[in-house]
Amino acid sequence: MSALAYRHQRVQRLRRLLGRRSARKEEGRFVLEGANLLEEALAAGTQIEAVFVDQDWTAGRSPSLNALGGAGEGGAGLLALEEDGASAATPVSRIASLLERCFETGARVFELESGVMARVAGTVSPQPLMAVVPVPAHDLGSVRAASPRLVVVCVDVRDPGNAGTVVRSAWAAGVDAVICCEGTVDMWNPKAVRSSAGAVLHVPIVQVGSPVEVLTELGEWGLVRWGTAVDAGTDYACADLAQPCALVVGNEAGGLPVDDMAGVLDGVLNIPMPGGAESLNVGMAAAVICFEAARQRRLGHGGAGWPVSFTGPGKGAS
Repeated sequence: MSALAYRHQRVQRLRRLLGRRSARKEEGRFVLEGANLLEEALAAGTQIEAVFVDQDWTAGRSPSLNALGGAGEGGAGLLALEEDGASAATPVSRIASLLERCFETGARVFELESGVMARVAGTVSPQPLMAVVPVPAHDLGSVRAASPRLVVVCVDVRDPGNAGTVVRSAWAAGVDAVICCEGTVDMWNPKAVRSSAGAVLHVPIVQVGSPVEVLTELGEWGLVRWGTAVDAGTDYACADLAQPCALVVGNEAGGLPVDDMAGVLDGVLNIPMPGGAESLNVGMAAAVICFEAARQRRLGHGGAGWPVSFTGPGKGAS
């Protein structure tokens, strides 16, 4: 099969999935960009539906992608992308291996005409390959069935880079799920996916509606619901985060409306900043508190080793 032109229906679908939340929601698909994310998808056991490779990148490396059965029809051989003398550690060999692994799982592999990848991608320096994969299927029922001990709840987190950082930090710290309330950016947004470094494929992500409703339900599960604020509440290092709990983080500019959510929060945490900074961005704040929870669990006790009473919600934002 020849390389796909910009107007090809498969390329136009790729553009829609990259650019429109509605398309991702309707199809239940999103796009991974680059070898690192594709490797994470394979490691997570994610089904790879289709892979697209930049012809500019493959130019001068023989033969064409038809050797892999570019249209998903016949051709079981490995694409011979290795250049003369290339070692297994080169990017060429790495991508060749990735393409073979994807093809073996049933993925269809397509080559894009010169310049098409750059037009489709939303980045200044686009990756040489993209993949279409299903959005992982998780809901509150599946999260509860796993008996979570720590979840992160995002309330009106608008920046996709921050959202991706929250998920990446959650994955690293062993958080059981990330719950995204209305107003929060789509976690399958290309920038959020890139910022997560593939964490969106490993941490259960649930998109819900009202934060009040979901926090009420989390309380019924027995989770202690900690909001976050800049200038009110308990020092995060003194709170008991070893018990099952939910960490609630808010909007980058306005923070979490803790006064409005008083009835569904059990307490509020703050991060002391002796250096004088006004605040941390939501991704960094979530990382700091999630890793404190992980530290406490390793030690087997909460906070500084003594019980801490919950403080009522106060003023401030995080």
